[in-house]
Amino acid sequence: MNIPRARVRNFCIIAHIDHGKSTLADRLLETTETLTKKQMREQVLDALDLERERGITIKAHAITMYYLADDGEVYQINLIDTPGHVDFSYEVSRSLAACEGALLLVDASQGIEAQTLSNLYMALDHDLSILTALNKIDLPNARVDEVRGELRDLLGQKEEEILLTSAKEGIGIREILETVVREVPPPRGREDAPLRALIFDSAFDLYRGVLAYVRVVDGALRRGESVRLLSTGKQYEVLEVGHFQLRLVAQDALHAGDVGYVIAGIKEVADAKVGDTVAHVGTEVAPLPGYKPMKPMVYSGLFPVDADDYLRLKEALGKLQLNDAALVYEPETSLALGFGFRAGFLGPLHLEIVAERLRREYDIDLIATTPNVPYLVLREDGTKEEIDSPAELPRSSEMEAIQEPFVVAMVITPTDHVGNVMKLCQDKRGEFQEMHYLDTSRARLTYRMPLAELIYDFYDRLKSTSRGYATLDYEFYDYVDSKLVKLDVLLNGDPVDALSIIVHEEKAYERGRELVDRLRELIPRQMFKIAIQAAVGSRVIARSTLSAVRKDVLAKCYGGDVTRKRKLLERQREGKRKMKQIGTVQIPQEAFLAILKSGE
Repeated sequence: MNIPRARVRNFCIIAHIDHGKSTLADRLLETTETLTKKQMREQVLDALDLERERGITIKAHAITMYYLADDGEVYQINLIDTPGHVDFSYEVSRSLAACEGALLLVDASQGIEAQTLSNLYMALDHDLSILTALNKIDLPNARVDEVRGELRDLLGQKEEEILLTSAKEGIGIREILETVVREVPPPRGREDAPLRALIFDSAFDLYRGVLAYVRVVDGALRRGESVRLLSTGKQYEVLEVGHFQLRLVAQDALHAGDVGYVIAGIKEVADAKVGDTVAHVGTEVAPLPGYKPMKPMVYSGLFPVDADDYLRLKEALGKLQLNDAALVYEPETSLALGFGFRAGFLGPLHLEIVAERLRREYDIDLIATTPNVPYLVLREDGTKEEIDSPAELPRSSEMEAIQEPFVVAMVITPTDHVGNVMKLCQDKRGEFQEMHYLDTSRARLTYRMPLAELIYDFYDRLKSTSRGYATLDYEFYDYVDSKLVKLDVLLNGDPVDALSIIVHEEKAYERGRELVDRLRELIPRQMFKIAIQAAVGSRVIARSTLSAVRKDVLAKCYGGDVTRKRKLLERQREGKRKMKQIGTVQIPQEAFLAILKSGE
C-alpha cells in the first residue's frame, strides 16, 4: 500500500517496567486489524518465552499498521515497542531516534516511577512530540485524578490532554490512535537528498544473514542498490527491503520517513551496529547523530558444569550473539572451574537473561561467576589499562591508582521511606546530589555511587527497605579514583580464583566475614575439615571452619581397654589427614551467588 509521506506516523511506547506497553501494542494491532484473530495472542510482539514469563520486553520490536481515521483517510503508523529496563536504555534511545512521537504510558495505580522519568527525558532530548496516557484505569486501586495531576505538573499539559485507557479491557484505544494521527508530525527529511538510514536494531536469519531494522531519514532505499555502513566502511548490495507486519513484507523501496528492514548479505550482527548510518556507495553524507558503540558494564565468567559441554557452550554463545550484538565473550581458564568464557553484559538483568537462555534453549548446565565491573588501572609508567576480572589486577606496588565506574542513580520513593533509602545509599558509598519532592507523598533522590555497589544486592535491599514501592534508574557518570583491594577466598589454603572480588578497602573485612560465613553454610561437608578464609594479599582477614563428617568408629567397641578406643580414633585422624591432602572441595552454584547476597 503506497501511503503519502504526509500520512505516515512513526511513534514508540515508553514506560516503566510492567506498565502495560506490550498489552497496549496488542490492542493497537487488534483495532487496526493488522493481525487476524488466529494470529493474536498475549504480548504478540514479545518473541522470547522469557519475555512472556517475566512480563518484560527485552528487545525492541517494530510493526507497521494501517489505520482508517475519523477523517476518512488511511494512515500508515509505524510502532516501535521498546524495552523498559535500564539495562536496555541504549536500545530505547536508538528507537526514539527513529520516531517523531512517543506515547508515555503511566500505570494509574503506580504513578510516575524512576524509568518513566528517565525515558521521558530521553524522548525530550530527541525533540519528540510527547503524548501521555494513563493505563489500567479499570483497577480498583487506580488513582486517576492524582496521577493525572502528577503528569500535569511534570509536563505542563492540560488534564483533558492526558488520555485514559485500559489496555487489558480495550478502553480508549481508538482515542490513542486518533491522537497519534493528529498530534505526531509526519516524518521530516527530504526524499531527493542522498540516502541516510538509521539502524535501530538487528536480528539474524540463518538463511539470509542479518536483518537490519532501519528508519530512512533522507532519500530512498531500493533493492539492487549498493550501500555502505559509515562506522565500518563496508559495502553491500541490497537484496530485499520491506515492512514488518509480524512477518516480513517485501516492498519495492523504503522512502524517507519509512521504518522497515534491509537484507544486504551482512554475515555478522556485529557489523550492523545499532545506531549506525546506512548510505549509498559513492555519496558523502554526515552520519546521523547519537551513534556510540555499546560498551559492556558488567562482566562474568560462564563455565560449563560438565567439562565435556565446553564446545557446546562455545557454539551456543555464538548463536546467541547473532541476535544480541551487545553480548561479547572470550575464552577464559579458571583453576577451580576449568575452561569457560569471560562474557560482557549491559547490566545484571542482561547477564541473568543470557544465562537463563543458555540453560533453557541449549540445555547447558553452567556456573556464572560473580559479576564484576570494568576498572581502569593507572600503572607506575603512566599507562592505563582496563581490567574486567580480579585475576587481572596487578600488585599494589605496580599501580599508581585504580579507578572504578560511577553512576548517577535516581530513586523515587514514598516520603515515609526517604530516611531508610538515604541510609542504604550512604552504606553503598553513595554521594548525595539532590532531593526533589514530586508531590506530598513521593520524593526523588539523586546519588552518585559506584556501579559495583549497585549490581550486588542494592536493588533487593531497596525494595525491602521501601516495602516494594521505591524504583531505581541509573546512567553512567565517569571513572573515579578509589581505594580498592582484591579479596581472595581460600579453601584449605588454596585460592579459588572464581570467587575473588575487588572491594573497597574499608569494606574488605565486612565483606570477607559475610562471605566465609555464607560459604560455610553452602559448601557440602566433606570427610575432612575445610578451612574457609578471606584474604587481602598475604593477610587473612576472616576465617570459618567447616567441620568434617565423622563416622562413629567406636560403635563396635563394647568395652575393654581404653587404649583400643584411642587406637581407632588415631587411625581415623590419620586417614582424614591423608584424605585432606588429595581431596577436592566441590563448590555449588549457590556459593558464587553468595557474594551477591551478602548484607542480607
